[in-house]
Parts: sequence; C-alpha cells; structure tokens
Amino acid sequence: MNKSKRYNNFATKAIHIGQEPEQVTGAVTVPLFQTSTYAQIEIGKHTGFEYARTQNPTRFAWEENIAALENGFAAYAFGSGLAAEDAVMKLLSAGDHVVCAEDMYGGTFRLFEKIFTRFGLSFSYVDMTNLEEVQKALRPNTKMVYSESPTNPMMRLTDLEAVAKIAHAHNALFVVDNTFATPYFQQPITLGADIVLHSATKYLGGHSDLISGVVITSKEEIASKLQFIQNAAGAVPGAFDCWLLLRSVKTLALRMQQHERNALGIASAIENHKNIHGIHYPGLASHPQHELAKRQMSGFGGIISIELGSYKNAQTFVNKLDVFILAESLGGVESLICHPVSMTHGSIPKEQREKLGITEGLVRLSCGIEDTEDLINDVLNALDY
Repeated sequence: MNKSKRYNNFATKAIHIGQEPEQVTGAVTVPLFQTSTYAQIEIGKHTGFEYARTQNPTRFAWEENIAALENGFAAYAFGSGLAAEDAVMKLLSAGDHVVCAEDMYGGTFRLFEKIFTRFGLSFSYVDMTNLEEVQKALRPNTKMVYSESPTNPMMRLTDLEAVAKIAHAHNALFVVDNTFATPYFQQPITLGADIVLHSATKYLGGHSDLISGVVITSKEEIASKLQFIQNAAGAVPGAFDCWLLLRSVKTLALRMQQHERNALGIASAIENHKNIHGIHYPGLASHPQHELAKRQMSGFGGIISIELGSYKNAQTFVNKLDVFILAESLGGVESLICHPVSMTHGSIPKEQREKLGITEGLVRLSCGIEDTEDLINDVLNALDY
C-alpha cells in the first residue's frame, strides 16, 4: 500500500515509503528476497507470488518508493537504463513517430536509430529548447515527445511545462529522462510529463556498484501496459540490485546536496579561467537557461561540461587530475571525468556531435561527494598547463 500521504517531504519519503519494517520479524531493512520461484499451497492456489520475473517483494518495495519520490502513479524497474527506455518505446507501434531532443545520451540515439527504426518507428531530432521547432516537428502520426533535461552532455534544459502542453495538445505522450536531475531536484510529472525514466545506475544507485533502470508514470492505463511489457519481455533487475537501490535512496537527498555544492563550487572557480573555452552548468548565471533552471528545478545537479579547445588539451587536463577518475558513467559518490566523443557519445555521427558542440575538446565532470576544496584544487591544478 502506498503511504505517501503520510509523508510531506522528500527525505522522509525516501527513507520510509516502501521501506516499512518487515511484518514477520520487524526488520527495519527491507529483506532481500533472493529467489527465482515460490512454493504454492496447492494447484491453483498461491500466496500471490508465483515466479520472480513477475513478482518480487524487494523489487515491489523499490518500485513503490521511487514512484512516490517522482509523484507518480506507479513505477517499474528494469535491468538497465536502456532496458527502461526499450520498454517505453514498446508502448508504440509500427508507423508511429517520435519527436526527440537532438542532444541526448549516445546510447539512446543508438537504440532508436539502429534498432527501433527497423521495427517501423521514425524519429525527428530537434532543438528542444526551441518550442517552435518542437511544434513544427509534430506529424499526424506523432505519438510521443521524448526529452532529457538537463541533456547529456551539453546541459541544455527543456521547458517541461511548455513542451508537455504541446505534446498533449497533439495527443502525444511526453517522456522525460530525469537521470541528471533526479527526483530530488526535479519532478517532471508535476510539470506535465506522462512518463519519467532514469538510469538508476547513476544517482539513484549512487555508488557505482549496480546497473539498473526505472520507469515511472502518472497514468493508470500506461502503468498497466508497462507492467505487461515488464513481465512479457522480462528485462527485470535482480533482487539484490533492488535491495541496493533501496539502501542508496535513503541518502539521496544528502548526496544530491553535496553533489550540487561541489559542482557549483567548481563551476564558479573555473568559469573565467584562461584555459576554459566554454562551460555548461545551469547553476551559473551565465548559462542561457539559468532562469528556467531556477523555475523548474530545486537545484542544479552535479554535472559540468567544459570545452578545452582541443583533444590535446583535454588529454593533458585528464592526465593531470588526481581525484577525478577517467571512467564512463556518472552520479557516484566518487568524482568521474568522461570524454564524450570517445566514450558515451561515440555512436552519434560526427556532424551531429559537432553541431551540438560535442567536440574533441569537451569533457564532462561528474562531481562526487568528496571535500569541495579538494575537488576545486584538483581541477584548477589540472587546468594549469
């Protein structure tokens, strides 16, 4: 039973919803139900649990928790963020059209263009910061508008409320990838989104020790379809990953506060550095969408992208870092640095990358929760070349 009405604030919800003491023993931590199947009472009679792909109490607890944090009707967990995206696209049928943000994670582009186009879906990629472009891209067969906000890696924002109205006027679903902001800093459903998804691998997991994804919806009819897809396609996470997510989400509020504190500190310290050719962080007043960020987000997140001018400069910068670790992914307690062209966005055509500003000299910082001064000094020292 969803008890979200008992709790008014985020941190309390994160710790208690779906995580009530276990009824048999009183254990205050949700048990790990590491099982593939369940004993049935007799033929045709069971306890409500038959097979773990379909039902798992640990997964149910995680889904209840994240649904409440996103103010959704229901949530469904998957084995990765891309598996979550795959499930959302299976809500569509051959012949349907999707309007997408042109600046998205490379794996999303690969999934859409290399797999779903083969099954009759079509995609248009537009500057989602331009409402006129979104409106013009709509076709009679457009069934979905899909965006990230902030985007990966250029930190562009979608006006969620405005785009939701455009999508709904066309009877299209509005889907938002909320991975970068997390429900702590942004809740797209409250701004009109029908579906929110996350790579739970990132901030929701927060410790770089799991791969998972989750989809949340505000609509009962969509929930029913997603539940069917989850069970029929079977891309569910294991019980242990769900248990880890339940553990991690308890500290999400605290972690996000420190992620943001570190990102804002670093961005402010390096914004005018002579070796910085450009910086992308919505918490800076110089960001072109800073006012929108303040309006629809309660915080600016922990990701900064910086332009260093050339591949050589990027390589020199990365090699001089001591605290930041060169690795794919983001959102962990440790600070990571990524070179999108050679890592996360290699599947996007070069001309498209260059149009967006994803150059050989661009690096993406995922600011962890280490001491702020240590991170600032690490970045400043690496910029001294």
